[in-house]
Amino acid sequence: MSAVKLVIFDWDGTVMDSVGRIVSSMQVAAAKTGITVPDAAAVQHIIGLSLDPAFDILFPHANKAQRQTLFEHYRDQYVLHDTTPTPMFDGAETLFQQLVEQNILLAVATGKARKGLDRIFAQTDLARYFATTRCADEAQSKPHPDMLQQIITELGVKAHEAVMVGDTSHDLKMAQTIAMPRVGISHGAHAPAILHQYAPLAVIDRLADLPAVLF
Repeated sequence: MSAVKLVIFDWDGTVMDSVGRIVSSMQVAAAKTGITVPDAAAVQHIIGLSLDPAFDILFPHANKAQRQTLFEHYRDQYVLHDTTPTPMFDGAETLFQQLVEQNILLAVATGKARKGLDRIFAQTDLARYFATTRCADEAQSKPHPDMLQQIITELGVKAHEAVMVGDTSHDLKMAQTIAMPRVGISHGAHAPAILHQYAPLAVIDRLADLPAVLF
C-alpha cells in the first residue's frame, strides 16, 4: 500500500455508537405504519444504506404511501423521541487529532442524510477535522462507490492512497470495487466474519487500533 494520504470514515457504527437507536427507531416506525416489524438482525444488515434501498430490503411489499409514512416516523423517532444513547466510540476525537497531525486528510462517507450529519457536527464540533464529507442524499447509495469517487476526485487523491474505515459490508464493498484499501471495525453493525469477506487490511476492535494498521 502507498503512503496514506486520506482516511475516509463511515459514521454510524464506526465513529458513533448509533446502531441501537437506528434499530429501535426503524422497528417503531414499522409498528406505527402498521406493517411487519423487522427483527434487529435485519435492521442491522441495512445500516449504512440510504433509506430507499434499505426500505426495499426491509419492506419489499410497502407501497409508496407506506414508504413515505415509514420515512416520517423513522426520522421523527430517531431525532425527537428515541432516547437510546448515541455516544462517539472511545478514542474517536483523539484518533482524528493524531491523523491530522500526521498531515493525513480525513473525510466522511455516510448513509446519513446531510441534515443528519450536520446536526451531529453541530453537537460535537467534529466537522473541523474533515476535509470533505458525502452523505446519502448527495451520492448513489452504498455499496456503489460513488461517494468514494466523489471524495477522492475533490481532494485530488488516488484510490490506492486512501483507506476506507467502516463497520459494514457496504463500506468495504464500495472500497473494494475501486481497489481502495479498507479496514473493518468490529464494534458496529456487521460481524467480523462478514467484514473479512472483503479482503480488508485488518478488522480492528477499537478506533485506537487504526494507526498500527496504517503506519
